[in-house]
Amino acid sequence: MRVLRGQVSESIPDQNVGRAMLATVSQTKEPTVRVWCPPKLVVFGPRDVHEDGYDQARAIVRNHGYRIRERSVGGRAVAYTGTTVAFARAEPVQNGRRSISDRYDRTVAQLQEALSSLGVTVERGEPSGAFCPGSQSLSAGGKIVGMAQRVREEAALTAGLVVTRDHEKLARVLKPTYDTLGVEFDPSAVGSIRRAGGRATTEDVTRTVERALVGGAEPTPMDVGRLLND
Repeated sequence: MRVLRGQVSESIPDQNVGRAMLATVSQTKEPTVRVWCPPKLVVFGPRDVHEDGYDQARAIVRNHGYRIRERSVGGRAVAYTGTTVAFARAEPVQNGRRSISDRYDRTVAQLQEALSSLGVTVERGEPSGAFCPGSQSLSAGGKIVGMAQRVREEAALTAGLVVTRDHEKLARVLKPTYDTLGVEFDPSAVGSIRRAGGRATTEDVTRTVERALVGGAEPTPMDVGRLLND
């Protein structure tokens, strides 16, 4: 089990790292985990870029002081405040899409246990009007965790985010952005570990989620820059 650590240039989209993880795991068959805190950023989904209000939504995001990225897969826009924890686990697969549910179930269980150890009990599902709505979410007084999968012939990437705090900041940038895109959004549907009563620091959450996704294996640390340069 490899664990990627270190920083990459802000000019390199995280989805480029995800592609590199998938490519490497396809060759080595060694699962790889990365848990990190992106900078202040809004990432638009493929459906967003085709909406009539997309240019205005980008202007709103910039006026709030966030960088902009686009991703090729997944749902609607998500935001990172600098304290939001992102995670990704790439692993080899033999039956591709037929094992999607198993990977989701395993990841959900690991994250539930991780958050419980941080003093937060989360349930599967999300309230109506949540950001980037999807069935694979965890909530406690609002959506805290969202995730998605990218599946290739020989490897799959399960990735998502954990809102540690700053739920008000997320709502503040996402509300006008979603309104402009014509997408339902309820600011009160944004949760966080802090809002649910947890007091863990962002660093604590990062370490705890990493341990959970490693799943008891002995990790081999690897600098993320080396992965991109290999």
